[in-house]
Amino acid sequence: MATYCRQWLLLLLLLLPLMVSSAARFRTPLLTHNLEDSSPSPFPPNFFFGTSSSSYQYEGGYLSDGKGLSNWDVFTHQPGNILDGSNGDVAADQYDLYKEDADLLASLGVNSHKFSISWSRVLPKGRHGNINLEGIKYYRNLIDSLLLKGIEPFVTINHYDLPQELQDRFQGWLSPEMQEEYAYLADVCFNHLGDKVKYWITFNEPNMWAIAAYRYRLWPHGNCSEGNATKDIFIVAHNMILAHAAAVNIYRKNYQQQQGGEIGIAMLFTWFLPMTNSTVDKAAAERAHSFLSNWFLDPIMYGSYPKEMKDILGSHLPEFSSTDLEKLKAGGSDFIGINHYTTYYAQDCLYSTCDPSMAGNTREEGFVGQSLSKNGKLIGELAGLGYIAVYPPGMEKMVTYLKEKFSNIPLYVTENGYCDTTTPNSNIEEVLNDTKRVKFFADYLNALATAIRKGADVRGYFIWSLFDNFEWTFGYTKRLGLYQFDRVTLKRTPKLSAKWYKQFIAKNRKVESKMQLGNMILHQNQ
Repeated sequence: MATYCRQWLLLLLLLLPLMVSSAARFRTPLLTHNLEDSSPSPFPPNFFFGTSSSSYQYEGGYLSDGKGLSNWDVFTHQPGNILDGSNGDVAADQYDLYKEDADLLASLGVNSHKFSISWSRVLPKGRHGNINLEGIKYYRNLIDSLLLKGIEPFVTINHYDLPQELQDRFQGWLSPEMQEEYAYLADVCFNHLGDKVKYWITFNEPNMWAIAAYRYRLWPHGNCSEGNATKDIFIVAHNMILAHAAAVNIYRKNYQQQQGGEIGIAMLFTWFLPMTNSTVDKAAAERAHSFLSNWFLDPIMYGSYPKEMKDILGSHLPEFSSTDLEKLKAGGSDFIGINHYTTYYAQDCLYSTCDPSMAGNTREEGFVGQSLSKNGKLIGELAGLGYIAVYPPGMEKMVTYLKEKFSNIPLYVTENGYCDTTTPNSNIEEVLNDTKRVKFFADYLNALATAIRKGADVRGYFIWSLFDNFEWTFGYTKRLGLYQFDRVTLKRTPKLSAKWYKQFIAKNRKVESKMQLGNMILHQNQ
């Protein structure tokens, strides 16, 4: 009997590690992924793994220490504009908790973080008032806190917000005066923060801003008349394109050589698949890119709007003067930031008959019918935002397209994220056990890795977002964060996706070069 028991005990000891391992796999089935095996990481040395945020969605600090009113401060306080009646007065209170958040980022293992400047915190009245030095101090403290943890700041100069002073004076970006206002903001940022910042982003998704604010009137847009909506959007974009060029020119002329940084722009990119293999649907897919992202990028990189836009829009599309063209020629972009979430089917409505109500079937959108389904079948599973479907191959295709169109310019995926289907009434266990978000990131990073293996010069990947946050007109009803935060206690709690991302980074982040480590130390000592 003793021998028999010893044999069973020995067998149990041999099987126990396998049993434990198996149980662990059942508990968190998505914590492993083929990019995390023993094969070499496809991500290049010094690749940036990071997270993204924006000032209004994160900071709070409403009117603190000299901050002025922003367009979003006013808009969110007007009843009926935000789904749950909330606002960003407190948000995640990063204004007060930036040191704790830097610690949290360090514990996550990221080596970079993208955030934006609140225009009204730095220049409460634009050029028509003084620089708020308390606002500058906050951003220098935030940047120092990141650098002390070995986290490279990627600083967005403008992410949808502007001082209400400028909204009232100029109806926002409808006025060419905004080019000078923005150039002044950029100059102030370079002058006061550039000794510590090596990566500047002029605008985050200016195409999305123009569409949401001035085409659909969903976001703050001034007092423009509804009758001009079809033309206003292109005036707004024109002014933002020239503002980008002005900022790039200022940086290159006065700061870049001394500060040694880079400057680029981050656009919203949706991949478009032709609805059929027909010539007209393939042309429609390319036209969709022209009317969404190349609308901005072609002038910035090549000095001219896409031909498809000129042909269809005619006089609706502003023209660049000879002076404008000189600015664009001297501008350009050191890199392109890719904000990518979903893929649509594209159907020709220019030469073909489409349902008049089909999304995209307007002159202002290039007569491209856009749909998430084909023959009644969705392109991918719908996320918590009904206009977004999960389609990982779109990431590889989008990156490859940009590589080929813009001569393999350096690329950063500056936003990629998943909105889950939980609601404000969901229990905490459901919120934290975000297995679909984990799968989303695993699949999209696999697709990105494929593009890198094929030669795309991708240098970073930033998850949207670090926290669940104020999601514009949706308020706090939508969740895209790696961390849940309690709006009462402000406690940050990691979700399963945060634990997965930490694991993924540890497996795929290569040791930095001596040069990068030296730059980090230099940052910290400045």
